Amino acid sequence: MNYLAHLFLAQNNAESYHGNLLGDFQKGVDTKTLSPQTKRALKNHILVDKFTDTHPQVKQSKIIFTAKRRRFSGIAIDVLYDHLLIKHWDQFSDCHFDEFKSNSYRLLSQKLPIMHPPMQKVIKNVITHDWFTQYRSFTGTTQALDNIANRIRFKNGFHGIGVEIFEHFEPLEQSFLSFFPDLIEYIRCYGPEEQDSSNN
Repeated sequence: MNYLAHLFLAQNNAESYHGNLLGDFQKGVDTKTLSPQTKRALKNHILVDKFTDTHPQVKQSKIIFTAKRRRFSGIAIDVLYDHLLIKHWDQFSDCHFDEFKSNSYRLLSQKLPIMHPPMQKVIKNVITHDWFTQYRSFTGTTQALDNIANRIRFKNGFHGIGVEIFEHFEPLEQSFLSFFPDLIEYIRCYGPEEQDSSNN
């Protein structure tokens, strides 16, 4: 999953937000130095990704893409799901999206000073350039995907993947709407942070 979805599945505090995004920047981090709450949040991130990668709807979505782009289908779906989460936000949350976004940026900003440089650089960009607003539109989402393609250091067929997403948007959207409630329920039942809060 991409950043917005991970935060949506996090607890509403800075420690949880830090840990739930740290999973994408874990290389070089000594996890022994993390607080217990951040460690649980990191485990939550890993569980979310594992469930996502093995879900039948997600697997089915990945094979929609042509052979030259299938290698990057997981990245494309992760970012697309942030767009679809925003599109169907009211179905999944009672909190207004703009309030959630502002709160997310505020909580992440609190942890910027202790993030290691690779994570700090990306999260600063997320906040400064308001990535979550960009994901609101389909055009912004495909631009974000092309930006990722431009950062890949080898020749690839990822650039322009938005064309294929557009062609198959309806089945991809329906797969998301089938999958995401399953993910929410799974994390509610088995998420490390949920387990901890229920034991307190």
